[in-house]
Amino acid sequence: MEGAVATLTLNDTARRNVMTPELGDALRARVDALKVRGDVRAVVLTGAGGAFSAGGDLKMLERLRQASFEEARVFMLGFYARYLSVLELPVPVIAAVEGPAIGAGLCVALACDVCLVAEDSKLALNFVQLGLHPGMGATYLAPLRAGAQAGAELLLTGRRFDGKEAVRLGLALESAPSGQVLARAREVAGRIAANAPLAVRALKTRLGVDRAQLLRALEAEARFQAESYGSADLGEGLAAAAERRAPVFKGR
Repeated sequence: MEGAVATLTLNDTARRNVMTPELGDALRARVDALKVRGDVRAVVLTGAGGAFSAGGDLKMLERLRQASFEEARVFMLGFYARYLSVLELPVPVIAAVEGPAIGAGLCVALACDVCLVAEDSKLALNFVQLGLHPGMGATYLAPLRAGAQAGAELLLTGRRFDGKEAVRLGLALESAPSGQVLARAREVAGRIAANAPLAVRALKTRLGVDRAQLLRALEAEARFQAESYGSADLGEGLAAAAERRAPVFKGR
């Protein structure tokens, strides 16, 4: 905590902050603690160890392949809720992205009110490259931030891009040299925190994502991801990722 600015840090450095249920539970607990604090006027969300998040835990995806459709669907809705709990904060949230922000990890950054990235950040919405339908609000957040055509291209190709392109696409406000993003995010958060808190909180509500639209997207994503878990394509995508080779999908 610096003044009225709190910092939330995803901290599983050994695995580059991959998104596990346990890390999500820890984030939600910190969010719940901050929600009731009247002295917090802005929040910065970042990752430890030079990474924002390397994305979903591949071991978790392997386990979900053994689950029933309904078990997987319900699990995914709960999984999304853990990380998207940042949307429940009543004050603006600034994402400070260094290093990789991949798949669901990038989605969490896009859910924040403002996103700042390192120029050399490694970014992707690479779900389809694993044989998996996008989740974590990707189908709502990517078109919202980048526009329908650019958002569709990023989701359909799953390609990687850097922080400079993220700014050009509208996914981030600005990029900064590596190592300077967190300081810049705290500077922006401090300027927000210096303003009238009632007005800022009202603006947070007014300018925030449409929660009803996001919920509809999450419900659809959970269904499609549950279908993906039973597919041979996901098995091939996970095997290819483990073997560091290009996948060969057969559409089943």
